[in-house]
Amino acid sequence: MKAIKYILFLILIFIIGLTIYVAVQPNSFDVKRTKTMEASNEIIYNNVIDFKNWEAWSPWIEKAPETVVTLGDKTSGIASSYAWVNDDGPGQMKTTKTTSNSSIDQILQFGDFQSTDVHWDFNPKNKNKTEVSWKISSDNIPFKLKAYAIFTGGFDEMIGPDIEKGLEKLDSVIQASMKVYSIKVDNITQRGGGFYLYKTTSAKMNNFDSVKQAMLSEVESYVNKNNITTAGPPFVLYHKWDEDNNAVMFSSCVPTTNQVISLESEILTGQLEPFRALKTTLKGNSNNLKEAWDTAMNYIPENNLQLSDQGPMLEVHVTDPTKTPNPANWITEIYLALDQ
Repeated sequence: MKAIKYILFLILIFIIGLTIYVAVQPNSFDVKRTKTMEASNEIIYNNVIDFKNWEAWSPWIEKAPETVVTLGDKTSGIASSYAWVNDDGPGQMKTTKTTSNSSIDQILQFGDFQSTDVHWDFNPKNKNKTEVSWKISSDNIPFKLKAYAIFTGGFDEMIGPDIEKGLEKLDSVIQASMKVYSIKVDNITQRGGGFYLYKTTSAKMNNFDSVKQAMLSEVESYVNKNNITTAGPPFVLYHKWDEDNNAVMFSSCVPTTNQVISLESEILTGQLEPFRALKTTLKGNSNNLKEAWDTAMNYIPENNLQLSDQGPMLEVHVTDPTKTPNPANWITEIYLALDQ
């Protein structure tokens, strides 16, 4: 009997000691993980700010696939929210503060536990690289949660791996979203003409894209510097495409409302006559342009059309990449002149 009393006494001492140990643990935690992603801060921010996107990369939904998600009346921006229920109980999250393309603050609530703070930072490293930080913190941890954290290795061990997994999945989703593209042969149309400023050069196939973009920027810079009114998006006029000799000759052009006499010797004025053309549209990254051109060129003989020997071949860059960061939303139109 004395032995039992002694054991119970030891158990009581252990419980009291453990309770005191738990009670004196810090009342706060701060768990943060960071990942660098190959995408602009705007693209990543636009995904994270809208709760409609979270189910695709949330680490907790992956761990509990039975989770039922309910989106709030507002899913994006301040006061947006979503809630969920799974075997661990209910939860909800609400966005409380944002700085466009830079940071997001949220409140996270699990069941009856005290709410925790969630903070995101989107720190651009260069044009197409962003350091993304995801932090979960609290300064009012309830006793039960402190006890649970002790037996699971602490809050960093308990939450950190989930944050890391979420950032990895978010990165995968972002990369996939930027690669989406479509090619559509639209119709036969009458392409309008007009005046344009241009610069002509030739380039090797392997550096053609960089030369093309540099020349377009050069002509656009001249237009902007001289306050010249444009008549549409810039385009590339192809003169020669010679894969056998690894060479392409082309002009980078900006359409103008009137004939403009350039003051620079390398930037000239041209005029495009209206022409009958097959129009093909690429929606997506310009690195898919070769496939778009092949699709358009193959469509012509397959549909008993005749490519004009003398007519122009245009590549119109409808979307300005500096204003539309996600390549999946870029639009490029191809016009191939056809015989009448």
